Amino acid sequence: MKYLVMIQGTQADYEATRGNASENAPVWNEKDMQAMFSFMQSINDDLAESGEFVDAQGLAEPARARHVLSGKDGRPVITDGPYGETKEVLAGYWVLDCESLDRVTEIATRITQCPVPEGTVEYPVVIREIMEGGGDVC
Repeated sequence: MKYLVMIQGTQADYEATRGNASENAPVWNEKDMQAMFSFMQSINDDLAESGEFVDAQGLAEPARARHVLSGKDGRPVITDGPYGETKEVLAGYWVLDCESLDRVTEIATRITQCPVPEGTVEYPVVIREIMEGGGDVC
């Protein structure tokens, strides 16, 4: 089965990686960044070796996002992010092909161990099964 494994973050978290601290988002220094990149690469390498890795990507900050809605008159309503009502956003993801929910949960548990600066908010790692065979989504 395929699963989407998601990590969350906020605009403040992205700012902290550029040296702009805020409440619950302490500054990341070069050592912190390298530790995180090394940790994630290790996970990706292990998943590739086990044959479970399909794809993984980090996403650009919410300030570079765009939301598109269908307007009442049928015209799209397009707004740039971030949004005050939605602080946490998808920061990155893996698409994994695992034998079971238990196995992907084991991987997600490992992801939660990623090194971060002390005082950083701890977000859950979210697991969603990917529907195969064109299941109804709309």
